[in-house]
Amino acid sequence: MNYIQLEKLGEGTYATVYKGRSRTTNEIVALKEIHLDAEEGTPSTAIREISLMKELKHPNVLRLHDVIHTETKLVLIFEYCEVDLKKYMDQHGEKGALDPVTVQNFMYQLLKGTAFCHENQVLHRDLKPQNLLINRKGELKLGDFGLARAFGVPVNTFSNEVVTLWYRAPDVLLGSRTYSTSIDVWSCGCIFAEMISGVPLFRGRDNQDQLLHIMRVIGTPSDTTLKKIATDSPEITLKQFIRYPKAPFSQVLPKANPQAIDLLEKLLRFDPAERITAAAALSHPYFQGVSGPVPLNMNQAPASAMPPNNYHYQQHHGSQQQAQQPQAQPQAAPSQSQYRGQVYPTAPADAARQQQAAHQAHMQQQQQMQHQAQAQAQAQAQAQAQAQLSQAQKAQMQGQTHPQAQAGYSGVPQYPQQYPHPHAPR
Repeated sequence: MNYIQLEKLGEGTYATVYKGRSRTTNEIVALKEIHLDAEEGTPSTAIREISLMKELKHPNVLRLHDVIHTETKLVLIFEYCEVDLKKYMDQHGEKGALDPVTVQNFMYQLLKGTAFCHENQVLHRDLKPQNLLINRKGELKLGDFGLARAFGVPVNTFSNEVVTLWYRAPDVLLGSRTYSTSIDVWSCGCIFAEMISGVPLFRGRDNQDQLLHIMRVIGTPSDTTLKKIATDSPEITLKQFIRYPKAPFSQVLPKANPQAIDLLEKLLRFDPAERITAAAALSHPYFQGVSGPVPLNMNQAPASAMPPNNYHYQQHHGSQQQAQQPQAQPQAAPSQSQYRGQVYPTAPADAARQQQAAHQAHMQQQQQMQHQAQAQAQAQAQAQAQAQLSQAQKAQMQGQTHPQAQAGYSGVPQYPQQYPHPHAPR
């Protein structure tokens, strides 16, 4: 092999990642070793990743240099990036939130990489902070194309078991299998909001709960909109939802400037046909004066940005109960954190515990601020829902037939693993 294997960077269910060096150029690379099962053969995710990434050559797409195939393993040679976006936010953001200039820069690169994929008829289908890699030059790159799919082939329906739950578009949550590039645009919008606030915008525990989290922020779509979506995707089975009013993004994300809010409104449209395209989003006034990648200091992190292993999230709908702490992906040791589904070393165990304790105090304060901004809109939604319920009960007592909206939510949510890596059938 023309590459020298250096230290082990991490190990996942299907692969082990090593840091490596090219024997010919001395370039540092990442070696992703996939162990082949004699009965199952090469995983479908690896086949997709190889076939698509060999063709996608762009500054904002992770470069696949080479593939080495033996009887027992498959080695993918990638360009090396020091950190993923999630880890960068934890270590260099203010309680996870990035400064406006960095948000603008990273968002522009994210949309450029996404637009390039779409121009080449590729859906990523799993955009999330952990799959966005950042190098010392400040370049952001789309990685992990294991769930990606070419949509120029004569196949009109896709699997709806795609995209990590918190970044999944509402039409996919409703069961659509005829989605297109708009599902990646929705994920970009979710990532945009997370870079601004430091925490994921929608944090449901399952498909139904995720839909309700979305509706409590962007509002319940009209019956006309829902019927239109169902017409475009006949496989969707519509349900009756409580009518939630739209919560102004200026309250949900008080740190965002008006142009950022306007772009977010265009990215996070319930109807996929109304979402802006990635290419069109690049021309939005929000990006006026955006600079190129800025070299980053990966060694120092501000004292206020302690890297958390877990989040403690409160419910979105004003309840005083707190959701159970989501579990992180399996880790080799308490002093390690995740990177692209692999395990990368961080601080020593004692320091990590001290940092985690300090960060939890910061997170509690941040949660209160964020949920306070949503309290007014949520209280109004609850009052509206209660009024609907009271009217329905009154109608039933009078012997009338009145369909009652179902909230589909009860009890304290037990959130999924913080950033699961789905390996569902495609």
